[in-house]
Amino acid sequence: MRALNRMRLLWGFLRGRTRVNALPVEYIVETTAKCNIYCPMCPRETHPQPKEDMTEETFRALVSQSGATAEHMMLIGLGEPLLDPKIFDRISHCDQHGVSTLISTNGTLLDEKAAEKLLSSPLEHITLSFDGYSKETFEFYRKGAKFERVRDNFVRFCRMKKERGSKIQIVVQMVRMDGNRHEVEDFTKFWRAVPGVDLIRVKEDETNLMRPGAGEGRVWSHPCHYLWRGAMYVKHNGDVYPCCQSYMLDGEPVGNVNRQSLPEIFNSDAMQEMRRLHVAGRAGEIGICAKCCTVIPHRLLAAGSLVLNGRTVRALLPWIERIAYRYFGAGALTPQTQSQAEPGLVQIEQAPAASASSRASADGGSGPTDAPAR
Repeated sequence: MRALNRMRLLWGFLRGRTRVNALPVEYIVETTAKCNIYCPMCPRETHPQPKEDMTEETFRALVSQSGATAEHMMLIGLGEPLLDPKIFDRISHCDQHGVSTLISTNGTLLDEKAAEKLLSSPLEHITLSFDGYSKETFEFYRKGAKFERVRDNFVRFCRMKKERGSKIQIVVQMVRMDGNRHEVEDFTKFWRAVPGVDLIRVKEDETNLMRPGAGEGRVWSHPCHYLWRGAMYVKHNGDVYPCCQSYMLDGEPVGNVNRQSLPEIFNSDAMQEMRRLHVAGRAGEIGICAKCCTVIPHRLLAAGSLVLNGRTVRALLPWIERIAYRYFGAGALTPQTQSQAEPGLVQIEQAPAASASSRASADGGSGPTDAPAR
């Protein structure tokens, strides 16, 4: 069923069909809108969120309708997943339907007990967000989070994963911004030495908060595959948005899973109109697309993401990004703005097995805490 669904999506994407007899392979599911820290680059600072969780009825309605076709659910949104009291049940529920899961965490709640539960769950991928190498920089971008506590939580989690032989993929990620660019090399060096880390990812900020007008002047040379493949963004209240950035860019929901079926939402008038404008080369006429800064794969890469199963795509994605940027430049992944795109928009490194001396430095002896202040 999933393979057939992907082929239908691929055919619709390549043919520029506005109506698709299939469902997305990926979803971003905001199981909670609660967060416990303040980040100046986070959209919740311009879009205040209620202290609410997604109800079990809403979550199960989404999974029951998408379970036969969905391949991946990112249980993240504008909240911290570990604040959701049902997060472990939700991970298991997705697994029971054959859907792989991902979460991203700020690490403040990733104590030993939470780490044990995550490593015992069927979670397949976790992103550890750590936006700085020094205490000063980290706590500027992650206000309310303590540098030493989060660092130690992450290092312990990675080591526990390594000791247990867990297959969960751990990505340590830094969002590169003006205030932390100078720390990228030290950040990469430190996390490369931590046992259990699979990938180190340094990516450009894709929001407009720290860079107002960053998306202006974008040239759409091909349609955005997110409108066919997903991920669709499902808010905690069941509202569904076309893609990962649409809510944050003041877009309107295209439906609600509590009131409409997923096929109705995915082929709603609003979704079909967006696809029509993208196919016609008029994506810039869509308000949210005109402001979007998200990396968009080339048409051939997008098509390839529908040929393979979602798990395989997730495994290959870092290498595809790396190769595309190294040999073909930023244009291989994203339509350009009027100004030249910065090379290395996404920087991926595979973390090698740590040596004994590396592990000693990861204990903190020459790690971030000893870095000179900015």
